[in-house]
Parts: sequence; C-alpha cells; structure tokens
Amino acid sequence: MEEVTDEPLYRDRVCGIDIGKAQMAATIRVPSDSNPARRASETRSFGTTRREVLALADWLRCWQVPAVVMEATSDYWKGPFCRLEAEGFECVLADARQVKNLPGRPKRDPSDSRWLAACFERGAVRPCFVATPEFRIIRLHTRYRRDLTEERTREKQRTEKLLESAGIKLSSVISRLHLVTGRDIMDHLIAGERNPKVLAQLARTAARRKIAELEEALEGAEFFTAEHAALLAMMLARIDRLTADIDELTTVIERLLAPYEEQLQQAESMPGWQRRAAQDALAETGVDMTRFPTGAHLASWAGRTPVDHQSGTRKGRAKAKKGNRYLAGITGETARYQDLGPDYYERQASIRRQIAHHVGKLGALGFEVTLCRIPEPDPDPAGQTQAA
Repeated sequence: MEEVTDEPLYRDRVCGIDIGKAQMAATIRVPSDSNPARRASETRSFGTTRREVLALADWLRCWQVPAVVMEATSDYWKGPFCRLEAEGFECVLADARQVKNLPGRPKRDPSDSRWLAACFERGAVRPCFVATPEFRIIRLHTRYRRDLTEERTREKQRTEKLLESAGIKLSSVISRLHLVTGRDIMDHLIAGERNPKVLAQLARTAARRKIAELEEALEGAEFFTAEHAALLAMMLARIDRLTADIDELTTVIERLLAPYEEQLQQAESMPGWQRRAAQDALAETGVDMTRFPTGAHLASWAGRTPVDHQSGTRKGRAKAKKGNRYLAGITGETARYQDLGPDYYERQASIRRQIAHHVGKLGALGFEVTLCRIPEPDPDPAGQTQAA
C-alpha cells in the first residue's frame, strides 16, 4: 500500500466565477510551486463590462488557466460567458442545484467562487446545455415570438371578459371570437351598432346557421357603452400590432433556419408537429443531438420527467422537474395530439347514418335498394347441445 497526500483531480488549472449583475468574483486553483501535492488559489473581483471581462481573460492567461466554470445566475452569466468563449476559453455553465454551497459556510461571492473552483477541479460539475452562437440568435427570435403569442392570447381573453361584463354572450355562440364573424361584430359594436338583428346578420359561413342564437346572445348590447367601445378598440388594435410583429418574426425565423430545412421536415413529419413547433424545438436544442447522451437526458432537460427526492414508496404523484419551459410547452402541445386514423369518421358514425349514406350512393348509381336485416344465428341450436 502506498499513501498519497493529494486527491485525484479532474482538471489541473481551473477558475470558478460567481457572477452578479455588476460584479463577479473569480477564483483560480493551480498547482502549488513549492509542493506539487498541494493547491494554490487566488480570488479577485472584476466588473461585468467588456473591459473588465477582458482583464479577467488576461489574468487567466497569465496563470495558464484554460477552463472556467460559472453558475447559471439569471441572465447575468450570458455576457461574461460569451466574451470568455470568444477569447478561446472553455466555458462550463453549472446548474445552481449541483454546486449548492454546504450549510454552515459563509454565503458570499468570494466563497462561492472558491467552492465552484473546488468542485470543478474534481469533476463534480456536470455542464449545462448552452446553445451554439448561431442558435442563440435563432432562439432569441423564437422565444420572443412565443412570448408575443402568449401576450396576444391574454389580450384576446381580455376582450372576451370585456364583452361579458357588458352582457354580450358572443363567445357562448362563437367558439373562436377573433375570426371573421366575431371580428366584424366587434367592429360594428365599436362603430355604434347595437341592434341584435343587424349584428347577427354579420355572421359568415357556418356561423349563419346560428343567427337565432347570435341574436339572443347580442340582446344585451344596449349595456355596451362608449367607454366599453373605446376599451375594445384599444384591445383589438393591440392584437393587430402583436399579430403583425409575430408575422415579421416568423419571416426572420424562416430565413435564419433556411439551412436546416431537412431537420425541420423531419420534425414536421411527427404526428401533431407543425411548422412552428418544429422551428421552436430546433431553436432550443440545435441540430447536434450528440450533446444529449440519450433521449431520456433530453426529456429531463425539457422538464418532462418526474423528479425523485426520496427513495422507497412515494405518496401521490411525482412532481415534474423544472426544465426548459419553451421546449416543455412545445412537447405539451404536441403530446395532446392523437392521430384518429383514416377510418375515424366511419367508426364514429352511427349505423343509421352509414345505412343512409350507402343507400344514397347506390341510388345515385341507378339502383333500387331494399333493406333486409339478417337474423342473428342461434349460438346453441336445438338438438346440438352436448353434455358437459
């Protein structure tokens, strides 16, 4: 047996950075000059501006430190991470739950940076997924488009609540309030029209079968005041602006993702996946799937796997872990889709409707059809029962 005084290290020269909004603390750990079995460390403070980050890069080069680890703190890590990455350093982003400081230790930026460096040099930090520079730009557009879409949905809900507050039950008859029929009715309400019969005649296509219901739903239009009309006009104008911004972002996203049309087509081929879902998913994950060891790792990163905080029997349902909320939203929307199959309507139709359909088809071909129900066979004809 041979005794050693040093611990096996994953990395020889490392730097741990604890980042705040305006300041960051950096700690380097390198081999000691006097005793190779020991480690030497130094902690310095830097700002988060470009000049300060470049000064940090020069300091790391002086000590020949090639790799840097930093904690994923809000969005503050993105500026130093991208700058140091551009300077040629290996940058690793650490999940805050993996490098959480031990209880009882001081919770300060210098001590946190020392703890990060100590964990990093021993290989105790698993790097988080960080998109490539190209897909960071694409992701900015797709995420902003999704945020605007969610804001437009909230604005549409506000218009429905406004109509309900004025006694107009339009959404109880028209399921999609902001299509042609609903929008025309709201525009005429803003213009001053209050007659339910006149408003109901604005129905288009399939909604014309519900004119009587529309008249009844619009009978409360006399409570729709000028103040209601001004608010509704403001809401509809905001919805139109959001729609225009979403369309403009979609055009830019199509241009940015043009080199990856093959991957988009592959994603669109999955049941329930359309163009926008494929674009959002590709922007979040990139095209290099080797960065995720298995499909389970990707599902876990998206927050679609249960989290285990205890062993043994669990009471109740397991909670899902927090992950990428944009990718989780995409998978949640597409997972609800179910391919009904080519014979769905035939299976759902009643026997009487099927009979009428086929009789009508045969009649159109010149046949006279006489229907006769075939009697069900007797499962146990008399005289054929055998003793058990």
